[in-house]
Amino acid sequence: MTPLSTLARDVPVEPGGDEARQWLLEELAKPVYQSARPTWFDLVSQAILDWLGELLSGAGRGSQAFALAVVVLLVAALIVGAFLVFGRPRLNRRSRAGDAVFGDDDRRTAAELRTSAAQAAARGDFTTAVEESFRALARGLAERTLLDLYPGMTARGVAREAATPFPDAAERLAAVAADFDAVRYLGRVGTEEQYRRVADLEQELRTARPALLTPAR
Repeated sequence: MTPLSTLARDVPVEPGGDEARQWLLEELAKPVYQSARPTWFDLVSQAILDWLGELLSGAGRGSQAFALAVVVLLVAALIVGAFLVFGRPRLNRRSRAGDAVFGDDDRRTAAELRTSAAQAAARGDFTTAVEESFRALARGLAERTLLDLYPGMTARGVAREAATPFPDAAERLAAVAADFDAVRYLGRVGTEEQYRRVADLEQELRTARPALLTPAR
């Protein structure tokens, strides 16, 4: 025979109001329910979408322009807010690196770059020879403190700044800078003529006296 106490436990019990409320709170406190709760971002986003929907659906012909203006202003405000929170987006690294004369880890001296250019030319690789010879030109001027190299500096920037101490070589500097860009970034194949042009200019400027140091007559 089953004890009365066992029967009492098996009979469903209807909880009171306070007890039912407590059971409900305990159930909702479980992680499975907490993870399903909408975040503050979800609530704000939904509120904005609801407001825009009501604004556009309730706009008459006379107020459509006003509603559109409000939407545009709201989008502009969101963009400005994104700038303030996340900051100005950086330029594409690949595009900036694509214009740079030197890589971030290139610390070779002008002499080392000249040697590399000569070796490339000796094996018929005039594309590399043009690149390395132009780098040697830029590094050599920087070693003489006639040029301030900075990360991401372009070949045209080198030519422009090098033309200050050597104004008579401005056109030739621009030409060899264009050769560098052509073989480095436009996929052109370097020629022996291009290599000789930049190598001769590099050798000439290596010992040339800057115009800024020439005494006035």
